[in-house]
Amino acid sequence: MPLARIGRYTMTAFVEVRNLKKYFPVQKGLLETILARKIEYVRAVDDISFEVERGEIFGLAGESGSGKTTTGRLILRLVEPTEGKVLFDKVNLFSLKKEELRNFRRHMQIIFQDPTASLNPRMKVGDAVRHPLEIYGVASREEGKKKVLEVLERVGLSPAEGFYEKYPHQLSGGQRQRVVIGRALILNPEFIVADEPVAMIDVSLRAQIMDLMISLRHEFNLTFLYITHDLATAKYICNKIAIMYLGKIVEMGFKDDIFDTPMHPYSLSLLSAIPVPNPRLKPQRIIPKGEIPSPINPPSGCRFHPRCLVATEECSQEEPKLHRISPNHYVACHHLGEIIKQK
Repeated sequence: MPLARIGRYTMTAFVEVRNLKKYFPVQKGLLETILARKIEYVRAVDDISFEVERGEIFGLAGESGSGKTTTGRLILRLVEPTEGKVLFDKVNLFSLKKEELRNFRRHMQIIFQDPTASLNPRMKVGDAVRHPLEIYGVASREEGKKKVLEVLERVGLSPAEGFYEKYPHQLSGGQRQRVVIGRALILNPEFIVADEPVAMIDVSLRAQIMDLMISLRHEFNLTFLYITHDLATAKYICNKIAIMYLGKIVEMGFKDDIFDTPMHPYSLSLLSAIPVPNPRLKPQRIIPKGEIPSPINPPSGCRFHPRCLVATEECSQEEPKLHRISPNHYVACHHLGEIIKQK
């Protein structure tokens, strides 16, 4: 892929995902396993490639079950891949041994979707945020406390001393999410996977959390992989967006490409579902047919074809590849020209 541009600056690839696959074996009962002729797999992520440029916020969007979260966990090597590579600043993460990976992980962190589930209810906020420093032995207890207080202030938990001794259940949902963000920042990472970081908090607080992430990105020179099912928040925060469906990337480009000139039928349907803040306007909804097929037995050809409104026989027989239709806009569809005419 060519170099991408953010504003007037040329960016170079920082995280490179190459032909990444993850197949989970389907667990069955003993008798069924003995009688089965072959092992079945859930194809959660099925041969995807993309690049995240240093300093940008790259969005992975799609409905539940599309493989977004599994992709994020694979990139951090929280789960092992079936095939493929992830290059972190040119280093292949899947080639690192256990101790090498442990040391390398200081540069990569994750913000989980549910802050309540990702915080230990028996651990005070200060201890939870300081814990990564203790794991890597990079600060004494006194130095660690000072750094924790600085981080808590930076993520908007002020006065920090008032939050340091509190337990997670004593905080609001937005405050807990800020604690999780602070814990991710404590080791000064370079790359953060944000797995639907605003999905579990009130709508009124979402803009605050996203603004915080944007300011932290500039202040700490962070690179984000932002995972979401909400294209409205992706438009607000992301530089580039990849649309995933059933383990595949179907469209990818700068957010202006995705929102101004969407080309894949699935992208069009997702965009049509974004609420319009004007009760007088009645946008046309593009609703796909049927339901999402099983990832155990995905459709032949284009995986979206059973639900697509413009699918033909070719779509059911041949899988479309990602084609570059502009310098940084990629689409996987056999009937791209027809979609352009309809638009």
